[in-house]
Amino acid sequence: MTAKIIDGKRIAEDIRKKISNEVDELESKYKNTPNITTIKIGSDPSSELYLKLRDNACKEVGIESNRLEFPKDVSENEILNSIKKLNNDGKIHGILIQYPVPNHISPDKLMNAIDYRKDVEGFNPFNMGRTLIGDEHIVPCTPLAVLTILEYESTDFKGKDVVIVNHSNVVGKPLAALFLNRNATVSVCHVFSKDIKRYTTKADILVTATGKPKLITCDHVKENAFVIDVGITSTKYGVCGDVDFESVKEKVGKITPVPGGVGPVTIACALKNIIKTYKNCLE
Repeated sequence: MTAKIIDGKRIAEDIRKKISNEVDELESKYKNTPNITTIKIGSDPSSELYLKLRDNACKEVGIESNRLEFPKDVSENEILNSIKKLNNDGKIHGILIQYPVPNHISPDKLMNAIDYRKDVEGFNPFNMGRTLIGDEHIVPCTPLAVLTILEYESTDFKGKDVVIVNHSNVVGKPLAALFLNRNATVSVCHVFSKDIKRYTTKADILVTATGKPKLITCDHVKENAFVIDVGITSTKYGVCGDVDFESVKEKVGKITPVPGGVGPVTIACALKNIIKTYKNCLE
């Protein structure tokens, strides 16, 4: 039996329609258009593609999207000063940093510097803390996308065995909190885990985000599991995820493709967060 392939583009389209209607209502109420700024450091083709897609999504729903672009050798202080100015600018309702940033710049300092009310990505410690205790106001976009996909498929989380192959502050840690908030049993694997197959083969829900092409094979998964592939890597054969899609889809119950799975939903979830930061600024 071949798995149900999740159409992330369809889910994202549905979210954008709802956001567009909400933007119309909020503009009518506040006489003000949601306005965000993204800080981009250096030049990276994959980052540029993601930003272009997000800018297009913002335009579609009526959100103004601007960029501040800096060379890769920009000083950390200059970026921090730019964030401070955006924090104090009443016309800006949301701030994003395009990660990864150069090695001489601390991501933690940038996350701490953004006003938590304008923190579209949910990385500020205040917002992360709220997520951890179950008060999910502004949740990091990629974990929120994973959760959104599962909810669209009416997934029952209670008591389910969940395995996340990623322990970063951006994906693995906040995603683990989201699952725990919903009473799932969560295991988190990473590069130092001795035998990830020992965990992944027991997972009812498997989420992988390593950036290592075809790391997860059919031998890693449980029959009828729900597999969500967050990884995305450009290879000479094209773009692919962490999962050996063709073999795994013949064993599991549901699976997200790469591309066309988590990516579009992540951008749509950023729009959802922008609405929240907009309300934070005006309400």
